[in-house]
Order: sequence, then structure tokens, then C-alpha cells
Amino acid sequence: MSKWGASSIVRMILVSVAASVILVPSSDLEGQEPAPAVQMVGDSGEGAKYWPRWRGPSGQGVVSGTGYPDSWSSTENVKWKVPVPGSGNSSPIVWGDRIFVTTAYEGGRRLSIVAYRRSDGMKVWETFAPDGRTPYGNHFKNGFASATAATDGQRVYASFGPRGLMAVDMNGKQVWHRDLGQMEAYHGTAGSPLLYKDRLILYQDQSRNSFIAAFDTRTGKTIWTTPREANVGWGTPIAVRVVDHDEIIVNGQLKVQAYNPDTGAELWSCAGPTYEVIPTPVVGYGMVFCSSGRAGPTLAIRPGGKGDVTKSHVAWTTPRGSPFVPSPILYGEHLYMVNDMQSIVTSFHATSGKLMWQNRLGVARREGFSASPIAVDGKIFFTNDEGETFVLKAGPTFELLRTNRIGESTLATPALVDGRWYIRTESNLFAIGL
Repeated sequence: MSKWGASSIVRMILVSVAASVILVPSSDLEGQEPAPAVQMVGDSGEGAKYWPRWRGPSGQGVVSGTGYPDSWSSTENVKWKVPVPGSGNSSPIVWGDRIFVTTAYEGGRRLSIVAYRRSDGMKVWETFAPDGRTPYGNHFKNGFASATAATDGQRVYASFGPRGLMAVDMNGKQVWHRDLGQMEAYHGTAGSPLLYKDRLILYQDQSRNSFIAAFDTRTGKTIWTTPREANVGWGTPIAVRVVDHDEIIVNGQLKVQAYNPDTGAELWSCAGPTYEVIPTPVVGYGMVFCSSGRAGPTLAIRPGGKGDVTKSHVAWTTPRGSPFVPSPILYGEHLYMVNDMQSIVTSFHATSGKLMWQNRLGVARREGFSASPIAVDGKIFFTNDEGETFVLKAGPTFELLRTNRIGESTLATPALVDGRWYIRTESNLFAIGL
């Protein structure tokens, strides 16, 4: 069933979500330490100028600066448009005058990193991963090149699931390749690697031998690896600074877990997520916000604990209405998310969990959103699978400013640098600018 035609069903969904926010009673928090100073470990230096990883230098899809157009079509504000060979839903990343995407050919039997010149879209090089085992199945919306690459300006790193991790230099020459063994993940693999200091961190939840591991960015050698109990998931880890130390946080199957980035040891865990988890957490106001499942829960967790923190460190939670695929976004005082099962966008007050507003974006489509939202210049941008981008004014009330239609299926999250949007559709790469 691809559409929810009955308005009564939509109204029931809205009511059930609105009634589901659970605030932790103040008595449950008495005697605890105040929320620690918490922030996402984002990119600094050169990396902060570009879009070097999944969800950009902020790690949260929040863009600083102005001059980005908020209106486009298949022709309006299009600086250039070039075809992308093969197929894939990974997001573009940007460094200097280069844009990088991953792509797949022949049902995943050939996988590559492709580089384009940012100024005019010209294809500069393409480097293929070494031959190896074929992927273990996939979901039709996933494909075989969904993991977004990462770069530190010296090398580009890509995760190709059962074909391993690969690093190439900025000219496309392979630096190293790691075979991580067979990966038997139903719906295929999709999680993007996280660049953290001198290491690349990746987790893979699958039917057996699930793990989280850190690899040396220069050599690809394993620094540490920690087994995981989860057997399904497609998420991306984040790094969070909590006062005087860092934590690697995984929003995974049935629980959120934090790891020591130096050793891989588990620091704490929090129950609450559902069975299938994709969204990347966002960070702010002393909390980590984790959404999960097919219209499952969202949890506001205060990191920095030890052991099982389910009863001690959850500030608020809403058990319904969360996204399945797109990540949430924190902008200003509000947490925004789109429930891709019914195309309903929701805004919460970040610190209290109070429901601010809800509305439907366009025609309700089952699993109609895949790209994660972008926030820039006082606006939130939600793009559905049909290539429609809904431009909302950020704030305490719902206000739809416009709807942009690029005219092509769009599952990848865009990259934004220097006043331009770089949007990957099913067939093309667009540069959108004034």
C-alpha cells in the first residue's frame, strides 16, 4: 500500500504521536549530576570548509553561512548537471575542487569511487574496488552503494560491505584495502564510516559476527574491534565530546551504546530503540537524540554514564512517530523529523520534548522519504523519494515556504558548500546555486 488516502487515518496518526511524549518526572532525576557539556565532534580546520563526510562537517546536516538558494527545479538555478554511472544512494562528499560519490555496477559485482570537478562537474577519475565476493542481497531502496564515503583531504575512504574498506589518495590511486569478511545483512549493508582523529570507525550488525571496529587511516590496520550482539541495523556511528572525554555512540538494535574510542570498550547502554534502526543521532543541549524503527521511538539521552543508564539518563522519550530511514535534525531550539511511513513532519522542543507541531508533507507515501533533512539560513529542507524538496521555516509553528521539484528520484542526502547544493538523483549529479 503506497498511499494513505483516508484523512481519518492521518488524523489518528497525528493524535497518537501527540499523546505519546513521555517526560521523565523530576523526582526520577533528583540527586543526579547536571547534564554534562556535550557536543558533536565535528570537523575543524580545512574539513570545516567543505562537506567531508555523511551529514557534513557538523555531522548533523546543519549548515553555516548564507547564499544558498531555497528554490530550484530541473532547470532553475542549475549551474551544471552530469550523469552518474552505475547506481547508488550514497551522498556526495566534497573537498577542495572535488566531489566524490560511490557507485555500483552489475548488481554489485563492480563497485567504485568516482571523482568530479566541483567547478564544472567534469568527471576526473574513477577507481574500482578489488574483485571479491558478491553482496548478500539488498533492499530495492538500498542497492549496493549506499554508504557515504569520508575524506580528510589526504585520502578518500569508502565502505563496500562484503567487499571491504578501501582508501584511495586524492588522485584515485588505491592506498590500502581491507577485506572484512562476508557480511550477511538482510536488506544489504549501508552504514557509513566515521572519521575520528587518526582512525576510521565502522560498525556492522548482521546475522552473525556483528562488530564495531577502528582502523588506522594510513594503513587500514585494525586498531581495535569489539563484538556486538545486535543482528540487524544500517546506521552510522557518531563521536561525542562529554566534558573531558569522547564517546563513540551507536544508535542500534534495541539499545543505544557508547564506546571508548581508544579501546572499543563499552561505556554505557540505554534500552529503547526498536528492532530495525537506521537514523544517525544528533547532539545538543547536553543530550543525544536517537530515533529508530518503523514509526518507533525517539529518545533524548544524557551521555556520560556508566553501565545501563535506561532508568537514569533518559530525559524524555516519544515512543511513536519517529522516522525509519531519515535522520532527525536539531536546529535552534527544536528537533525536527519526518515519519517516512506516513510523510508526517514533527517538531519537538528539544529540551523538554514538548510537541510543537505536526503536519503532512505532500501526498502520504509509505516509506516515501530516504534523504535526511538539511538546515540552513533559518530553513529546514526535507526531500522525498520523488525528488520533491519541502522548504519549511524553522521555528515554533509550521510554515511551508515552497516545494521544489527536481523531477528525478532522489534518495541521497545532498552536500552543501560555498553557496551551492550538490544533489545526487537516481541518474545525475546536480550543482544548484544562485
